[in-house]
Amino acid sequence: MTVGPARSADWPRIAQLTSDVYLGGGLAAPEYGEELRDVAGRADRAELLVARDDAGRVVGSVALVLAGDFGEVTESDAEAAFRMLVVDPAVQGRGLGALLVAACVERARSAGKRRVVLSTDRRMRTAQRLYARMGFARLPERDWSPRPGIDLLVYALDL
Repeated sequence: MTVGPARSADWPRIAQLTSDVYLGGGLAAPEYGEELRDVAGRADRAELLVARDDAGRVVGSVALVLAGDFGEVTESDAEAAFRMLVVDPAVQGRGLGALLVAACVERARSAGKRRVVLSTDRRMRTAQRLYARMGFARLPERDWSPRPGIDLLVYALDL
């Protein structure tokens, strides 16, 4: 498995994978589907990274935000954020999520960032365990709700 920059040819697969994981897994409301599938929009505001299997197929993706407000939880230019981390359910449990997170951390470090932040749905317990294992700490004072009934927890890793 490898992690690297996404190509525009990967966008349809990223859109499908992100939608399938979030909507199919009950992790997002149907009205969020359009944003989940808007890979071109994400690419305008973030660096898209993908995990590929040995055959070169995209089996995971993440959007790394190094500048601007697309990160939603960044508070300064010293912070990077990542969003929409997804791994194909067929290959979950093989460390791809950790590879994608590590790639985000290394890219943020090389860009001179001092912290990586993220928000995750309270229900995403597996992701929360991954972040804790990788050294991320909770920042409860920055938790937020994009709309009533959706509570997002914020985590950060100082670089």
